[in-house]
Amino acid sequence: MEDVISQIKEKFKSQLFGAQNLKELEVVEQIYFSRKSGKITELMQGLKDVPDEQKKAKGQLINELKDEMLQQFEMKRSDLKKKEYKETVEAERIDVTQPNLPAHKSGHLHPITIVQNQLEDLFTSMGFQIEDGPELESEYYNFTALNIPESHPARDMQDTFYIKNHPGWVMRTHTSSMQVRTMQDNKPPMKVIMPGRCYRNEATDARHEHTFFQLEGFVIDEKISLANMKGILELVAKNLYGPDTRVRLRPKFYPFVEPGVNGEVACFLCKSKGCRVCKHTGWLEIFGAGMIHPNVLEAGAIDSKKYQGFAFGFGLDRLVMLKYGVEDIRHFQGGDIRFLTQF
Repeated sequence: MEDVISQIKEKFKSQLFGAQNLKELEVVEQIYFSRKSGKITELMQGLKDVPDEQKKAKGQLINELKDEMLQQFEMKRSDLKKKEYKETVEAERIDVTQPNLPAHKSGHLHPITIVQNQLEDLFTSMGFQIEDGPELESEYYNFTALNIPESHPARDMQDTFYIKNHPGWVMRTHTSSMQVRTMQDNKPPMKVIMPGRCYRNEATDARHEHTFFQLEGFVIDEKISLANMKGILELVAKNLYGPDTRVRLRPKFYPFVEPGVNGEVACFLCKSKGCRVCKHTGWLEIFGAGMIHPNVLEAGAIDSKKYQGFAFGFGLDRLVMLKYGVEDIRHFQGGDIRFLTQF
């Protein structure tokens, strides 16, 4: 046993010296002092095979070895703790003589996001839920389910980007594509808004962009009328442009509503006197709306004889342009920091 004790003692010293940090020291502790499988424990368990007259002497040798190893171990642990503390203090040391470094400027929200958040807060306060949907959409949900069959001329009005080698799939032209999807997953009554990015094959200029943002919404319940729709849209206009904002509705055709209206607000820039922005009419077009067509309700598995609904859609880019007096829609996608930092 003396040879075994000598070997353990020498190997322990070698491993203890090689431990460079407290984690490595823990490994050494487990090897030699673990109560289940440590080397000292194995020596103590081996006493059962030693003749009775030798057990006392052998046991004393093992205890002396253990005491000596523990003393060396604690000294090593104390040294490593001092070393790691010193390294930590040095790493966290602050040089009070160093000049103050300029603070990094924080980023901020894009103007479209600002207005979108404002509208989402308003609609959720009225009990609307917010839905999100795919930007890559099937022709069925983007057109057919919205009462725009394949031969309908409205498809030409919303010329979009079709996916090569994947017939029947387009980049959505409006967030209206979420109408039927939402109807199929829920039951009336429903109050929903769907904000998001849309795409059309547009020739870009100061007022047109191939990528833009919309906020679509609809309400479905029994005994819903245009009066309900106008009340909500007037509230939205006043929230955006001030409490004195006036709204008027003019008839306009949209395939997915019947009747359809064009929503305009009194020009808040010229106070309805006529200016370049409102084309000297005194009114600004900001949304399209109308009563949801029965065909759209049926496509969404809604009984059109029992329920009615209205839908509306805002071009978020246009709302932002009017709110902040932005003259060119292309600024929103341009990434020019000089433009974005104004908001």
